[in-house]
This record gives sequence, structure tokens and C-alpha cells, in this order.
Amino acid sequence: MRKSLFLGLALASAMTLGTAAFAAGQDGGPRFGGEHGHHSFGMGMQKLNLTDAQKASIHDLVKNSFGQNKPQRDSLRAQRQAFESMTPDQVGYQAAAVQLAQAEGTATQTRVQQQAQLKAQIYALLTTQQKAQWVTLKQEREQRRQQWMQLKAQQKAAASSSTTAQ
Repeated sequence: MRKSLFLGLALASAMTLGTAAFAAGQDGGPRFGGEHGHHSFGMGMQKLNLTDAQKASIHDLVKNSFGQNKPQRDSLRAQRQAFESMTPDQVGYQAAAVQLAQAEGTATQTRVQQQAQLKAQIYALLTTQQKAQWVTLKQEREQRRQQWMQLKAQQKAAASSSTTAQ
């Protein structure tokens, strides 16, 4: 249970940081990830030649979304810390685990829905040409991912065959 909980938290953090990094990069603030840009939705946005008005609107949407989610993140963090401070032999430990699991599930569901809504709002700001370019970038990204997966599989096969040969 802890492994899946940690994985969920790591995934949630990555998604939140990606959104925040995108927002920071739009106004000239520090960029998460250095010179390589951002991943997911934000990465393609840099290649779409957005107008200043589009950038400002997207920045506002991301900033508002981040602000709306902050109370939920803080509450979940406090609940997680309270659970982590408990020892397994304490009364209420199992009940706290169940409550935390339910809270994490609810938070994940809410986060996915809010991110989908944010993505739809941002996508609605794009011109027809930018939307077409977005689709092309998405297809290219998927092709690169497939090539990467094939390369990893080949390297894994080569490593396992060299290990068995020794």
C-alpha cells in the first residue's frame, strides 16, 4: 500500500510541478527543468508561437488553477503528515490509513478532472492553426516515445543476453 501511495504522490507532485513550472516560464520567471523546457502540455505550448495575449490568458488560467488546488494540497499534506507521525501500534492507525487512502483517491480524481478542465480551457484559446500544430507535435512526441521504448527493449534484451552468455 505504501508503494502505491508513494507512486501516487510522486505522480501528483510531478503533474503539479509541471503546471507550476509552465506558469513560471510564461512570465519570464525561473523555469523548472533548465533549458530543456517543460513536459506534457506545457512543452508543446512553447512551440506554438503564442501571442502575448494568449500567454497572459494561459498564465492566468494556470495560476488560478494552482491557487484553487492549494487548500486541498495543504489539507492532504497535513493528513499525510499526521498519519506518518503515528506508529502502527497506536489506536486509530488503521482508521487513519483508510481515511488517508480515501482522501488520496478523492484528491487524485479531483486533480485529474481539474487538469482536464484546464487543458480544455487552454486548448480553447488556441487558433485553428495552433490546434493543428498541437496535433502534429503530439504525434511526433508519441513517435519519439515509441522509438525510446524500442531502444530500451533492445538494450534490455542485449544486457540479458550478455549476462546469460557469461
